[in-house]
Amino acid sequence: MTSDLPEMRASDAERERVAEILREAVAEGRLEMDEFEQRLDATYKARTHGELEPLVRDLPAPGAAVAPVGAAPARTGSQKRWADRIGKPATSGGAFAFWGGFGRRGNWTVGRKFTAFAMWGGGEIDLREANFEDREVVIRCFTIMGGMQVTVPPELNVEVRGIGIMGGFGERSKDDGVPSPDAPRVRITGLALMGGVGVERKRSKAERQRLRDVERERLRELDRERGRLEKGERDGR
Repeated sequence: MTSDLPEMRASDAERERVAEILREAVAEGRLEMDEFEQRLDATYKARTHGELEPLVRDLPAPGAAVAPVGAAPARTGSQKRWADRIGKPATSGGAFAFWGGFGRRGNWTVGRKFTAFAMWGGGEIDLREANFEDREVVIRCFTIMGGMQVTVPPELNVEVRGIGIMGGFGERSKDDGVPSPDAPRVRITGLALMGGVGVERKRSKAERQRLRDVERERLRELDRERGRLEKGERDGR
């Protein structure tokens, strides 16, 4: 990313666009958290385009391969991320555990029909960073004297229709969120016999950090606005 006028003064909006690129990068695993914090701090201290450019020169802008500091990024947020995560070839269509456990987490692709079974054991299905073979996905969970945990992001469209017999099959939310219309629709069904299947809405660590950064910047903007108002009052006296 280059600028024809590196000495041009940067605006608050341009600094915020660079900060958004950094937030996307840490959420995608392109930056470690300590490097992200260093770059974010340098972003809000930058005064010119020339100071901003090196901070994101090695990073793609949200929704595009390259974008200048002064240009508004293409589609950002959940809409673009969900579009990129749908239609991938499935890497797993099922899981099995007997006197043991299984795990499906991180960057994997869930098949349009995924079946999990656990007997005298347990399993973990984490969809927070997963891709999806199709926009409509069915996850069937069956457990006998065992347990399964399904973790989903708050923005995912999820329908839970399992049955618990001498056990439980239910959903709870740890993080509030509004399902995105562009997100896949996941139907979770199955049976828990003398065991349990839990579905939990929970944000990933990177997403929680991103939201904290957004709130931190909101407070900083309030402080900057307060400072501008106080300066205006002093100049008007």
